[in-house]
Amino acid sequence: MRVFRGHSRPVPAPVVLAIGNFDGVHLGHAALVQQLAKAADDLQLVPTVLTFEPHPREFFAPESAPARLTTLREKLELLGDLGATQAMVCPFNAAFAALSADEFIERVLVRGLQVKHLIIGDDFRFGKGRAGDFALLQAAGERFGFTVEAMQSVTVNGERVSSSAVRRALATGDMERAARLLGRPYIIDGQVSHGDKFGRQLGFATANIRIKHNPLPMAGVFAVAVSGLGDKPLPGVANLGIRPTVGGTRPLLEVHLFDFDRDIYGAHISVRFVHKLRDEQRFPNFDALKAQIAADAAAARAFFKL
Repeated sequence: MRVFRGHSRPVPAPVVLAIGNFDGVHLGHAALVQQLAKAADDLQLVPTVLTFEPHPREFFAPESAPARLTTLREKLELLGDLGATQAMVCPFNAAFAALSADEFIERVLVRGLQVKHLIIGDDFRFGKGRAGDFALLQAAGERFGFTVEAMQSVTVNGERVSSSAVRRALATGDMERAARLLGRPYIIDGQVSHGDKFGRQLGFATANIRIKHNPLPMAGVFAVAVSGLGDKPLPGVANLGIRPTVGGTRPLLEVHLFDFDRDIYGAHISVRFVHKLRDEQRFPNFDALKAQIAADAAAARAFFKL
């Protein structure tokens, strides 16, 4: 995927465009991008997504912003897998937030992206004060020479698919429901880094991934499947949280892979959370923690029928 940062320089050629925050890249986003790819193929134009960094709610109210489901890298990779070949990432800062709806259309959509066809979600609003809507885009399209269509919401078992619905499922530990809304298990990607070796001391060596987004959408102990280390996903057990027993303060993902003994420091892996075993908790001492880790590993093995 070709990625442009900001909108000050125009992209090389006209585009078919989808706009959104795309946090989590759930089934609703997938339907939007698949429609984008089809329209781009019909018009022989580049299928492009426009997204924002940070999430607008992180800019306006960082203390109450929702937990991120995906990093920017994860989001762009997932959008690329769905068929988008180009992305414009607009820094959401004070100057961008101050753009009126008309300025957003002229500066970003027309001059920056040379949009010829635009696809948006049915609840998309834009511009200062969220003044822009579908009707304004349609009127602007007649003036500037682009067409607009709105995608209807996607539902699963009667529930509207949204990033908020995914967050609710994750927060309650319902990994199966989250997977239905996402169209896949919830995934965290990252590079394996050196840790404090507590897992090794407890007899359960772990691959550690530092989590860039905080707060977390969920915490606890999970049965996981890890991709990126071979031809097929490897089963394991993972703790996602701050590790209160050892005085942790920053989020960390620790993954213990079953029957695996390779040096993988520096490897980029994808961790699929397939089943929640329990909440994260503080233990009175290392012996109690070690006993619980052994029980967690046994429960995850039983889940995978190993």
